[in-house]
Amino acid sequence: MINFNKDAVWNLKPIDPNTVRSEVMGLLIQGEGIAAAFQTIRDQLIFTNLRIIAIDVQGVTGKRKSFTSMPYSKVQFFTIQTPGFAEIMADSELEIYFTNGFTAKFEFKGNVNIAEIGRFISQFVLR
Repeated sequence: MINFNKDAVWNLKPIDPNTVRSEVMGLLIQGEGIAAAFQTIRDQLIFTNLRIIAIDVQGVTGKRKSFTSMPYSKVQFFTIQTPGFAEIMADSELEIYFTNGFTAKFEFKGNVNIAEIGRFISQFVLR
């Protein structure tokens, strides 16, 4: 379950932004675009140029979905952890602290450039 109010860790893998759930497109405003997308088995995490959108797929059939949106303007600070040298299962982490006290912790599996994600968030947070 993806929730910005809990210290959850998800094993996120990168996906092609074209495979993002179609319902997300209806949430985007004019000028907003998808920069990066990740997925667990059913849930997705989307980084746009304005916010982070989490999609929590619920129930056995997966027809019910919960969408959570957190704008970069609410990010107070974040930390990244890179994979260690010669790790067999390389993973990296991103922890985001929001001004409202919420915290989100994400674990990325596979070939993810966590520094690039950090730079991407920084360009919006530091404006």
